[in-house]
Amino acid sequence: MTSAPGTAPAAPVPPAHPIDIVPRRSAAASSRLALGALIRRDLTVLRKNFGEFVGRTLMQPFLLVFVFLYVFPVIGQGVGSAGGRAGESAFATVLVPGVVSIAIMFQGIQSVAIQMSQEFGFTREIEDRVQAPCPIWLVAVARVLSGSVQGLISAAIVLPIAAVVHAPGVHADLRIHWWITLTLIPLACVAMTSLGLLLGTTFQPRNIGVMFGFVILPLVFLGGTYYQWTALAPVQVGGFHWLQVLVLVNPLIYISEGMRAAFTDVSHMPLYVVYPVLVGFCVLFLGLGLRNFRRRVLS
Repeated sequence: MTSAPGTAPAAPVPPAHPIDIVPRRSAAASSRLALGALIRRDLTVLRKNFGEFVGRTLMQPFLLVFVFLYVFPVIGQGVGSAGGRAGESAFATVLVPGVVSIAIMFQGIQSVAIQMSQEFGFTREIEDRVQAPCPIWLVAVARVLSGSVQGLISAAIVLPIAAVVHAPGVHADLRIHWWITLTLIPLACVAMTSLGLLLGTTFQPRNIGVMFGFVILPLVFLGGTYYQWTALAPVQVGGFHWLQVLVLVNPLIYISEGMRAAFTDVSHMPLYVVYPVLVGFCVLFLGLGLRNFRRRVLS
């Protein structure tokens, strides 16, 4: 407003309510809240579909122990049957930890890889998630963490069932070592959900069958599910234990061996190898998965 001629200019009037430009919440606090909301959203969906989750989790492990530890011994074709019930019980002791490992791996693949592949499909549902007020990579981490929780639940469901579904006279000699159990299972869940993130951001939805045929099946059959890593020593060429060395690139072998250390007293891979290698796989899978996730979102 201009002043009248011959008078002093009027002083500017300060605004009655100055604009506060200082954010009320830091970026880190906003990211934490968004991360918690994303995880709660996934767990809410899990709670509403818990029956489907349990059925999906139990189907393959139950069939494995039912066929190998019940049907085969009853019809006289049990693995280890040459040693009678003692041999079949020894195989049961080896198989039960492997079944838990498979449950954790498949849960990581199903809860992260399959879902991620679908969300990156034609509908682009992932765009709803990346609009959350947090960095893009945090959206992927939320899926990994919620998938890890589902893996923990799967292990808790599968272990008791795998331990009791046996033919008469066949018994798995299980001895739970709690410090290994409470540290190894969460690490295994994070490793497998990180692998799920990598696979889900690598394979297109139309190539899911290729993923199962060329990645998942080799992981299962060469992952020590049905046998101990130490038992592979006789497989050699010219004195070189080639299969025992080859399977070391398979992350599932370390989970299976760690589960045997956690649930049994049978021979297993040293734990000072199992833990560092699993941590290394977590870092590798998560790093590559986050890189792929960002590329797919921004493409």
